[in-house]
Amino acid sequence: MCAAASDIFGPSDILVHAADVNLRQPAEDVTPQDWQLTQWLNLGAPFFISQTLVPAMKARGWGRIVNFAWLQTTRAFPSGITYGASKGGVGQMTRAMAEAWSGDGINANAIGPGFFPTELTATVFADADRLARNAAETCVGRNGRLEDIDGPILFLCSDASAYVTEQILMIDGGFTAK
Repeated sequence: MCAAASDIFGPSDILVHAADVNLRQPAEDVTPQDWQLTQWLNLGAPFFISQTLVPAMKARGWGRIVNFAWLQTTRAFPSGITYGASKGGVGQMTRAMAEAWSGDGINANAIGPGFFPTELTATVFADADRLARNAAETCVGRNGRLEDIDGPILFLCSDASAYVTEQILMIDGGFTAK
């Protein structure tokens, strides 16, 4: 996959790792296969894709990696043990990536979105009561809109963030503050 993308677009200098899976299972129902799938897609894939593409960034002395953490990077949710473990790992992996590669001009950061309308949150956004409760948990009184992510991603992928690395920027309307 990395080679095919590089053949089409040239060497990567910005990686945004946004793919993940959340099976929403009680701890008692998690199988080894469920655990492996979640950890691989949410944690393993971003690491190994980055590991593959970082040498070209090192050669140019510039790169940006943005991982997707989430609210569960620091807070537990019901039926979220595998997802929470993976997102906690994303937070630590981001710090370790920064330690490993920032000296070569490659900054590694993460964003921690709150509740945004995506495929993974379709059930939340379909439940008006739950949606209202989540909005009330934020300091700004609403759930996220996809355009709320644009500015932070652009910042972390630009020269404006030259001295910003190993950070988890929570884009949650203050959900984690309450």
